[in-house]
Amino acid sequence: MPPITPAPPPPPTRPRRRYRAAAAWAAVLALALLLIGLAAQWAASREANFQADSIRRAMEVHVLGLRDAAGKYSYLPFTASLHPDVLAALAHPQDSAVKQRANRYIEEVNRQAGSDALYLIDLQGLTLAASNWATPQTFVGESYANRPYFIDARAGRNGLFYGVGQTTGEPGLFISAPVRPDGGAVLGVVTVKVSLRQLQDAWTFARDPILLTDARGIVFLSSVQSWMYQATRALGAAEIEGMRRDQQYGARTNFPALPWKVDRDEGGPGYLVRTDLGGQPRRFLAVDEPLPDLGWTLTVMADHAEVTRARERAWMLGLLCASLLLLGGLYWQLRERRFAEQRDARRDLELRVRERTHELDEAHAFRKAMEDSLLVGMRARDLDGRIIYVNLAFCEMTGYGADELLGRLPPYPYWHPDDVTLHWRHYDAMMSGEPAHAGFESRLRHRDGHEVITMVYTAALIDADGKHSGWMSSVVDITEQKRAELRQRQNDEQLQHAQRLASLGEMASTLAHELNQPLMALSNFASAAKAFAEQGNQSLLVSSLDETMAQAQRSAEIVRRIRGFVRQRTAGTEDCAVAALVSNALALLQGEMRMRQARAEVRIPAGLPEVRGDRVLLEQVLLNLLSNSLHAMQATPPEQRLVEIEAEVLEGRMHIRVADRGPGIDAALAEQVFAPFFTTKTGGLGLGLNICRTIVEAHRGRLSFANRAGGGTVFTLELEITPP
Repeated sequence: MPPITPAPPPPPTRPRRRYRAAAAWAAVLALALLLIGLAAQWAASREANFQADSIRRAMEVHVLGLRDAAGKYSYLPFTASLHPDVLAALAHPQDSAVKQRANRYIEEVNRQAGSDALYLIDLQGLTLAASNWATPQTFVGESYANRPYFIDARAGRNGLFYGVGQTTGEPGLFISAPVRPDGGAVLGVVTVKVSLRQLQDAWTFARDPILLTDARGIVFLSSVQSWMYQATRALGAAEIEGMRRDQQYGARTNFPALPWKVDRDEGGPGYLVRTDLGGQPRRFLAVDEPLPDLGWTLTVMADHAEVTRARERAWMLGLLCASLLLLGGLYWQLRERRFAEQRDARRDLELRVRERTHELDEAHAFRKAMEDSLLVGMRARDLDGRIIYVNLAFCEMTGYGADELLGRLPPYPYWHPDDVTLHWRHYDAMMSGEPAHAGFESRLRHRDGHEVITMVYTAALIDADGKHSGWMSSVVDITEQKRAELRQRQNDEQLQHAQRLASLGEMASTLAHELNQPLMALSNFASAAKAFAEQGNQSLLVSSLDETMAQAQRSAEIVRRIRGFVRQRTAGTEDCAVAALVSNALALLQGEMRMRQARAEVRIPAGLPEVRGDRVLLEQVLLNLLSNSLHAMQATPPEQRLVEIEAEVLEGRMHIRVADRGPGIDAALAEQVFAPFFTTKTGGLGLGLNICRTIVEAHRGRLSFANRAGGGTVFTLELEITPP
């Protein structure tokens, strides 16, 4: 009996093959969704970082405006306090004629300066004279003893305080200075009030919220009026009592919390604020900028909806690509299925024909539903240019129904009348077999007349037999994207304009600061020359004129050097003797030292090596350091006003020290000494030490400072010495 051969295993059934195919498609779809989700998250993060950068650039402009508003009038109280009429009013407070002269002088100074109010207060806090003496809301006779700016100035410090006026009820920035002639005892206080209303009015036109909070977290300036006098944190009883005592915000004692919900992300560019504006829920990306010198915090926000839209665009494009890939995969699957059916045609042909027809119907219905759900317009044309297919998105994009477009030959009704020539050019390129594979931008005219900007991608349409049967185009509506790009370009141009203005102002301040000393010396030598000419002293007249010429050449040299720094060129160098540098700098300060009753002690040993550098710029550094030392000792008794200059070589470098006997530098201000626009001088620009450090670093040197044990400050200038 022959052996029995086992039957081969039956081929996989159709349900099993469908199950495997469905599992494969599900895996591919899950992977595609994961990749699209990651891309959307990346796009949102990128947009958030871009928004944060835009906020920081805008914040630099706002900070400059705030510092300008706060520093523009800081010189006024000190200047007014030196006038004889002001001093006379403090000395004779009961003399009405003296007080009336002080009123008229303060009124004229306030008018020329453009500030809101300027007034004089005695040591008991009573106003003796004011610029508004002739108005119903005059400050004369009012007591401001409870105000912090008065308390600080009476203690000998400059005061800075923002609050609501006790007399007028109008908010403003109060800047005060003590009246202390010749650096003696404090006799009174001069205060100037500056309104920030112009700044707040400018903020009302901002697209997104901007606000300013004080040290307690209370909003006192905001582009959103409903946020005014609300707090970012809960206030303690002591803080509320302090504001009631100071009457910082008038009689207001209730400061409700801001209607915010804050989400903070560690390491993020800012934090997310959820709130309601105009009855609509809004989300903003917020960035804070502390202003320690003013005691304020600036907060600038940007609409977080842009981040959401970036994520949605990424999802839309990802789904579009995934849909196209899915359509291609389905088409490939259908072809494979057809070939399989042909191989198995001998098995139950009629059954397979019915199954195939049913599957094709399902695939067609699925494809039709998917195409109708797409946001991208689809348009197919045959080899004659006749429209043979449009989807729902394309019909909505043009405003024409499918029955109005199918069968149409060019020119098509949605072509823009101003771009007909361009439309024909793209059509001819397609018909010649050279479509723009990278896509091209096309402007369409909607049926109702408005313009639609689109991006068109065209590819050859291949039928089931592999023959070229026409062209398939994907049409993406990019109208909103083009508008967003235009708005972004306009914002960038405005920001660049503001940055150019800020740079121009800084350069003008730098040039004025550097030329101040030579011009003062020119004026002194010219006055001396005039006096010697009247006396007939020929030798001293010639000497004064020589010094005048030397200072004029020095001014020209400073202008040339600063121009070289602006163009970022390396300064010219020469061998300079340290003793000569110090001697030239002291010669320019002789008049100021006599006026301030100060003297200098120079300890420079003979035989020191020379330093390599720009002589004019190094003398300017020493001149600035010496001038700062004299200014620091204005409160020191005259017999102790001594500036000590010494030099020595340490570790192969020249160390030049300039020491004074002033009060020294507060540790809280040490980090800001070399910062631009930081100054403790009344009316100072805050650029001197910043420029000095820039010059020294350009010479590969170092500028540092330290407090002396017995009182005062020592600035150390380290420079390279000339090699032997």
